[in-house]
Amino acid sequence: MGQIIEYIKSYLDSNQTPGAAGNMFWAFVYIVLVFLGLSVAVIAMNWLERKILAHMQVRLGPMRVGPHGLLQPIADAIKLLLKEDIMPAEADPLVFWMAPLLVVLAAFTVFVVVPFGPTHAITDMNIGILFMLGVSSLSVLGVVMAGWASNSHYPLIGALRSSAQMVSYEVAMGLAVVSAILMTSLNAEGTGTLSMIGIVQAQQAQGEWFIFKFFPLGLIAFFIFAVAMVAETNRAPFDLPEAESELTAGFHTEYSGFRWSLFFLAEYSAMIAVSSIAVTLWLGGWLRPFSTWLSGSTWDLFFSLFPGITFLFLAGMCFYSTAHMPKHPYFRIQTVGLAGFGAVLGLIGLLLFFPLVRDRVGDIYWFSVKVAGFMYLYIWYRGTFPRYRFDQLMKVGWKILLPMGLGVLILTASVALLQQKIWHP
Repeated sequence: MGQIIEYIKSYLDSNQTPGAAGNMFWAFVYIVLVFLGLSVAVIAMNWLERKILAHMQVRLGPMRVGPHGLLQPIADAIKLLLKEDIMPAEADPLVFWMAPLLVVLAAFTVFVVVPFGPTHAITDMNIGILFMLGVSSLSVLGVVMAGWASNSHYPLIGALRSSAQMVSYEVAMGLAVVSAILMTSLNAEGTGTLSMIGIVQAQQAQGEWFIFKFFPLGLIAFFIFAVAMVAETNRAPFDLPEAESELTAGFHTEYSGFRWSLFFLAEYSAMIAVSSIAVTLWLGGWLRPFSTWLSGSTWDLFFSLFPGITFLFLAGMCFYSTAHMPKHPYFRIQTVGLAGFGAVLGLIGLLLFFPLVRDRVGDIYWFSVKVAGFMYLYIWYRGTFPRYRFDQLMKVGWKILLPMGLGVLILTASVALLQQKIWHP
């Protein structure tokens, strides 16, 4: 028993990820935390998307189930679990059943190498970025399987659209990623890295996020990736594989109940995954803002207070809404529930001011805030842009993003080589 406890405690002083340290216990703990955290993030994203779109369109959104509709995602989950699960009579049962599982597994497996901090990752690989891009691309196989196995015209068209979309935009995305990887080679050794943690550490060592590197080349590469990742995740305005107005629901038309919810879960998980890649490659990963310009213990302390302040601010918003709730008996439960939710957020905020907690979660906080910014942009795009036609989508991928990606890659390599020759003649 003592050896087991010592084995568990031995990792606490480590400066490596659980996988790199070979500690299977903490690797399992991180897997569970990532799975639970991702599930909660999808639930929160579901509620926030409906609320934000509602406010953009001057309406209220979910209000009935729980205070301000906070329990609506849970009600939806229960409904989907209890709903009758139908399979078309002429469908291929095995492939039809496997398709949603493959999409979910691909979306969740990506997070094995996502670095929420220098040690806050399940493991670190020397080919981490290739692993993320490769595994995330496997989701299109599940989409194609779903469309083919349904033995229906609309799902098949949606699946073909998804595969064409994936091929078209993955090329430009890969060129943008290579541009960022080239920037990691600007060091004394002149060697780059494919490690996700190594890419963030390269930005830290160079004192500059790659979005600002070789301005405007880093910004253009980031823009290419940002457009491509929206197409990769089949989100508006590139949601052609689903296209409710023309394909009923696209590749998952014949799915219902729990199987349909797996596609829904995989879509939001994939959005978080590609946002994590963008944050890691161009926005400094877990690094706080202005870490080079505003350095020192005083500034470190100032920025370390942000997690607690954020939760206290959210708690204040809840209490403000509670005070302005209608004074009617029908709203009593909602008022009490919202006040209770605010109290929980306030308690979490106070806990985050303790040095032991504050220092441990700072990296995760800044990484999550940056990813949350991308998730808000996904919602903003959906409420703003009309859907592209399929020929327009192909034109953007092959005639605009691909030449831009090639140009940025060549210019980045040229500037990097010139800089290396200046430093090391």
